[in-house]
Amino acid sequence: MELYETLGKVGEGSYGTVMKCKHKDTGKIVAIKIFCENPEKSVNKIATREIKFLKQFRHENLVNLIEVFRQKKKIHLVFEFIDHTVLDELQHYCHGLESKRLKKYLFQILRAIEYLHNNNVIHRDIKPENILVSQLGITKLCDFGFARTLAAPGDIYTDYVATRWYRAPELVLKDTSYGKPVDIWALGCMIIEMATGNPYLPCSSDLDLLYKIVLKVGNLTPHLQSIFSKSPVFAGVALPQVQHHKNARKKYPKLNGLLADLVHACLQIDPSERISSTDLLHHEYFTRDGFIEKFIPELKAKLLQEAKVNSFIKPKENSKENECIKDKKKSNYTNTLLTTSVLGKELEKDKRSKDTKARVLKVKGGKGGTLEPKKVVCEGGRSQQNASKPSFHTVSQDAKPVINEPSHPVNPINNSNGVKHDLHAGGSMVMPPINIAGSHLVTSNTNSNVSHSNLR
Repeated sequence: MELYETLGKVGEGSYGTVMKCKHKDTGKIVAIKIFCENPEKSVNKIATREIKFLKQFRHENLVNLIEVFRQKKKIHLVFEFIDHTVLDELQHYCHGLESKRLKKYLFQILRAIEYLHNNNVIHRDIKPENILVSQLGITKLCDFGFARTLAAPGDIYTDYVATRWYRAPELVLKDTSYGKPVDIWALGCMIIEMATGNPYLPCSSDLDLLYKIVLKVGNLTPHLQSIFSKSPVFAGVALPQVQHHKNARKKYPKLNGLLADLVHACLQIDPSERISSTDLLHHEYFTRDGFIEKFIPELKAKLLQEAKVNSFIKPKENSKENECIKDKKKSNYTNTLLTTSVLGKELEKDKRSKDTKARVLKVKGGKGGTLEPKKVVCEGGRSQQNASKPSFHTVSQDAKPVINEPSHPVNPINNSNGVKHDLHAGGSMVMPPINIAGSHLVTSNTNSNVSHSNLR
């Protein structure tokens, strides 16, 4: 921490604290996520999980770690400071995001999910708070504290993960044989929220959530109904049988026609019937009107622009070594970012064809420009009090840490404590989220207007 000047506390939760800091040598504004000590070691487990996934997986639409160090027995994760999330935008745009903005965000979010799923990883906590948005409109999926590698068939997963509002029915019923479809369900719920401005399945308990799923999405499959009837938690409870529209556009009348089709493909009660992330990227919602062909060049340009203003920060071990590696760091960052995916490879080709000046980027010091959302009062008297504060990811209190899972080593950490000192992840550097006490939204009924500034 001696390399950083502390500017203030950003947030504090059950897992630790986030501090806004400035790197003394470069002037770069960063956020340092400091995990608190925990006698049960669950916090260290979550920190180690996040570190190992951020180290291994590199993609333009995933949050990237700058470095990790341990000080006074506490794990410190350093990220670029970005206080803007999809949730912040929903606080500002009370009736949902504008259609073009929504499509661009969803396309990038899906690219991140597809990348994880193709690498046999499930995120398990997809929600608006976990989608960071840069000033240029690049979205980055963050918070890998609950992510895990898919196990072999028959292995048992932890049954209690994901924030409740975005939890798939198989998770609610504690079916431990879930997989990638849980992320697709959460995405479907989030799409409706992004399009309308209101959460789709706000609830106060698992039973409340199941009731709303049956009421608004569909009846349980025979397999899930069997689990429900045998569960002591739901003993004596009977769910209603509801007739639902088979036509997606009648089922989701508030959504644009193609978007309704896309959501309907995500929100299938039977996990095996949910659409895959790859098929979602090829959905007509994205392919019609040449959206992909137009947006890819725009995204490439934004990624190059963002790479020019981001710098790779490494603690100065000694002045001579720092001088020797200074020039390398200027070009290393962009090369690392742009070679992480298919789009990255295309960007790298464009980059090679340019003058060599494009490879040695001038690192800008001074202030890191960040968005400062203003306080907004939405129509209908919904005061968005939190819009003036940085909104960091919140893990629901009912989303318990994942413990006692089968071992699936993913790029294991060298240190016996699970942390490799002076770890440099490269890539883009984005603020990760952390729990903030008192940030859980609540609702009294399905018809009430739900404000994102209320307690989740």
